[in-house]
Amino acid sequence: MLASTSRYRRELLERLGIPFECADPHIEESPLAGEAAGATALRLAKAKARAVALRYPQALVIGADQVASCDGLRLDKPGNHENAVRQLTTMSGRSARFDTGVAVFDAQSGKLGARLVGCTVTFRALSTPQIERYLRLERPYDCAGSAKAEGLGITLIERIETTDPTSLIGLPLIALTELLAQAGAPLLG
Repeated sequence: MLASTSRYRRELLERLGIPFECADPHIEESPLAGEAAGATALRLAKAKARAVALRYPQALVIGADQVASCDGLRLDKPGNHENAVRQLTTMSGRSARFDTGVAVFDAQSGKLGARLVGCTVTFRALSTPQIERYLRLERPYDCAGSAKAEGLGITLIERIETTDPTSLIGLPLIALTELLAQAGAPLLG
Protein backbone atom coordinates (compact mmCIF):
# COMPACT_ATOMS: atom_id res chain seq x y z
CA MET A 1 0.00 0.00 0.00
CA LEU A 2 1.16 3.52 -0.74
CA ALA A 3 -0.11 5.87 1.96
CA SER A 4 -0.50 8.79 -0.41
CA THR A 5 -2.80 10.36 -2.96
CA SER A 6 0.11 12.11 -4.69
CA ARG A 7 0.25 11.32 -8.38
CA TYR A 8 4.00 12.06 -8.29
CA ARG A 9 4.64 9.41 -5.64
CA ARG A 10 2.40 6.95 -7.47
CA GLU A 11 4.33 7.52 -10.72
CA LEU A 12 7.65 7.01 -8.93
CA LEU A 13 6.53 3.79 -7.26
CA GLU A 14 5.26 2.49 -10.61
CA ARG A 15 8.89 2.62 -11.82
CA LEU A 16 9.69 -0.30 -9.50
CA GLY A 17 7.19 -2.56 -11.27
CA ILE A 18 5.53 -3.86 -8.11
CA PRO A 19 1.79 -4.14 -7.57
CA PHE A 20 0.37 -1.62 -5.09
CA GLU A 21 -2.72 0.31 -4.16
CA CYS A 22 -3.00 3.87 -2.86
CA ALA A 23 -4.86 5.05 0.22
CA ASP A 24 -5.30 8.50 1.69
CA PRO A 25 -3.73 8.51 5.17
CA HIS A 26 -6.08 11.26 6.45
CA ILE A 27 -3.60 12.74 8.94
CA GLU A 28 -2.89 16.26 10.17
CA GLU A 29 0.27 17.44 8.43
CA SER A 30 1.11 20.59 10.40
CA PRO A 31 4.60 20.84 11.88
CA LEU A 32 4.99 20.74 15.64
CA ALA A 33 6.19 23.89 17.40
CA GLY A 34 9.95 24.23 16.94
CA GLU A 35 10.17 21.09 14.81
CA ALA A 36 12.94 21.05 12.18
CA ALA A 37 11.91 20.46 8.57
CA GLY A 38 13.59 17.04 8.36
CA ALA A 39 12.03 15.92 11.63
CA THR A 40 8.59 16.92 10.33
CA ALA A 41 9.07 14.99 7.07
CA LEU A 42 10.22 11.84 8.87
CA ARG A 43 7.49 12.02 11.53
CA LEU A 44 4.77 12.48 8.91
CA ALA A 45 6.09 9.65 6.69
CA LYS A 46 5.86 7.27 9.67
CA ALA A 47 2.44 8.60 10.71
CA LYS A 48 1.04 8.17 7.20
CA ALA A 49 2.25 4.57 6.99
CA ARG A 50 0.81 3.72 10.43
CA ALA A 51 -2.51 5.41 9.67
CA VAL A 52 -3.08 3.40 6.48
CA ALA A 53 -1.93 0.19 8.20
CA LEU A 54 -4.87 0.52 10.60
CA ARG A 55 -7.21 0.02 7.62
CA TYR A 56 -5.03 -2.62 5.93
CA PRO A 57 -3.69 -4.85 8.72
CA GLN A 58 -2.11 -7.38 6.34
CA ALA A 59 -0.24 -4.82 4.23
CA LEU A 60 3.25 -3.55 3.85
CA VAL A 61 2.64 0.21 3.86
CA ILE A 62 4.85 2.93 2.38
CA GLY A 63 4.55 6.44 3.76
CA ALA A 64 6.39 9.53 2.51
CA ASP A 65 6.45 13.23 3.17
CA GLN A 66 8.50 16.16 1.96
CA VAL A 67 9.22 19.50 3.60
CA ALA A 68 10.98 22.26 1.67
CA SER A 69 12.68 25.27 3.23
CA CYS A 70 14.82 28.21 2.23
CA ASP A 71 16.71 30.29 4.79
CA GLY A 72 14.56 28.88 7.59
CA LEU A 73 11.26 29.61 5.80
CA ARG A 74 9.08 26.56 5.10
CA LEU A 75 7.86 26.27 1.54
CA ASP A 76 4.63 24.29 1.46
CA LYS A 77 2.58 23.51 -1.62
CA PRO A 78 1.72 27.01 -2.84
CA GLY A 79 -1.87 26.25 -3.83
CA ASN A 80 -2.15 29.33 -6.05
CA HIS A 81 -0.25 31.61 -8.41
CA GLU A 82 0.46 34.39 -5.92
CA ASN A 83 2.05 32.03 -3.38
CA ALA A 84 4.08 30.32 -6.11
CA VAL A 85 5.47 33.67 -7.30
CA ARG A 86 6.43 34.49 -3.71
CA GLN A 87 8.19 31.13 -3.24
CA LEU A 88 10.15 31.27 -6.48
CA THR A 89 11.14 34.89 -5.81
CA THR A 90 12.40 33.84 -2.37
CA MET A 91 14.47 30.99 -3.85
CA SER A 92 15.86 33.03 -6.77
CA GLY A 93 19.67 32.85 -6.63
CA ARG A 94 19.57 30.84 -3.40
CA SER A 95 19.67 27.26 -2.22
CA ALA A 96 16.61 25.50 -0.85
CA ARG A 97 16.53 22.29 1.14
CA PHE A 98 14.04 19.51 0.35
CA ASP A 99 13.86 16.91 3.13
CA THR A 100 11.97 13.75 2.21
CA GLY A 101 11.04 11.12 4.76
CA VAL A 102 10.11 7.59 3.68
CA ALA A 103 8.82 4.81 5.90
CA VAL A 104 7.88 1.17 5.39
CA PHE A 105 5.55 -0.28 8.01
CA ASP A 106 4.79 -3.99 8.15
CA ALA A 107 1.27 -3.98 9.58
CA GLN A 108 1.43 -7.68 10.47
CA SER A 109 4.67 -7.58 12.47
CA GLY A 110 4.53 -3.96 13.62
CA LYS A 111 8.07 -3.36 12.33
CA LEU A 112 8.85 0.09 10.99
CA GLY A 113 11.84 1.21 8.95
CA ALA A 114 12.40 4.82 7.95
CA ARG A 115 14.93 7.10 6.29
CA LEU A 116 15.34 10.81 5.77
CA VAL A 117 16.89 11.89 2.47
CA GLY A 118 18.00 15.46 1.96
CA CYS A 119 18.35 17.35 -1.27
CA THR A 120 19.82 20.81 -1.75
CA VAL A 121 18.63 22.68 -4.82
CA THR A 122 20.38 25.84 -5.95
CA PHE A 123 18.15 28.04 -8.06
CA ARG A 124 19.32 30.33 -10.83
CA ALA A 125 18.73 34.06 -10.42
CA LEU A 126 15.20 34.36 -11.78
CA SER A 127 13.53 37.43 -13.23
CA THR A 128 9.87 38.16 -12.66
CA PRO A 129 9.05 37.46 -16.35
CA GLN A 130 10.84 34.09 -16.13
CA ILE A 131 8.88 33.15 -13.01
CA GLU A 132 5.58 34.25 -14.57
CA ARG A 133 6.25 32.36 -17.81
CA TYR A 134 7.23 29.19 -15.95
CA LEU A 135 4.16 29.29 -13.74
CA ARG A 136 1.85 29.91 -16.71
CA LEU A 137 3.31 26.91 -18.55
CA GLU A 138 3.65 24.34 -15.75
CA ARG A 139 1.23 25.47 -12.99
CA PRO A 140 3.12 23.65 -10.18
CA TYR A 141 0.72 24.75 -7.45
CA ASP A 142 0.65 21.27 -5.91
CA CYS A 143 4.44 21.01 -5.47
CA ALA A 144 6.42 22.10 -2.42
CA GLY A 145 8.66 24.94 -3.55
CA SER A 146 6.62 25.64 -6.70
CA ALA A 147 8.99 23.90 -9.13
CA LYS A 148 8.79 20.50 -10.81
CA ALA A 149 12.34 19.30 -11.40
CA GLU A 150 10.96 16.43 -13.47
CA GLY A 151 9.43 18.95 -15.87
CA LEU A 152 10.11 22.48 -17.07
CA GLY A 153 11.13 23.46 -13.52
CA ILE A 154 14.55 21.99 -14.25
CA THR A 155 15.27 25.20 -16.21
CA LEU A 156 15.03 27.18 -12.96
CA ILE A 157 17.72 25.10 -11.29
CA GLU A 158 21.47 25.61 -11.32
CA ARG A 159 22.45 22.55 -9.25
CA ILE A 160 20.94 19.59 -7.35
CA GLU A 161 22.89 17.85 -4.60
CA THR A 162 21.54 14.59 -3.18
CA THR A 163 22.27 10.90 -2.77
CA ASP A 164 18.88 9.99 -4.26
CA PRO A 165 17.55 12.10 -7.17
CA THR A 166 14.00 10.77 -6.81
CA SER A 167 13.82 12.27 -3.32
CA LEU A 168 13.31 15.70 -4.89
CA ILE A 169 10.14 14.45 -6.58
CA GLY A 170 8.83 13.11 -3.27
CA LEU A 171 9.68 9.41 -2.92
CA PRO A 172 13.36 8.43 -2.55
CA LEU A 173 13.46 5.13 -4.44
CA ILE A 174 17.01 4.18 -3.42
CA ALA A 175 16.12 4.44 0.27
CA LEU A 176 12.76 2.78 -0.36
CA THR A 177 14.28 -0.28 -2.02
CA GLU A 178 16.60 -0.68 1.00
CA LEU A 179 13.65 -0.42 3.40
CA LEU A 180 11.59 -2.92 1.38
CA ALA A 181 14.49 -5.41 1.43
CA GLN A 182 14.82 -4.99 5.20
CA ALA A 183 11.09 -5.67 5.51
CA GLY A 184 11.53 -8.96 3.63
CA ALA A 185 10.37 -7.71 0.24
CA PRO A 186 13.49 -7.35 -1.91
CA LEU A 187 12.63 -6.20 -5.41
CA LEU A 188 15.02 -8.44 -7.29
CA GLY A 189 14.75 -11.50 -5.04
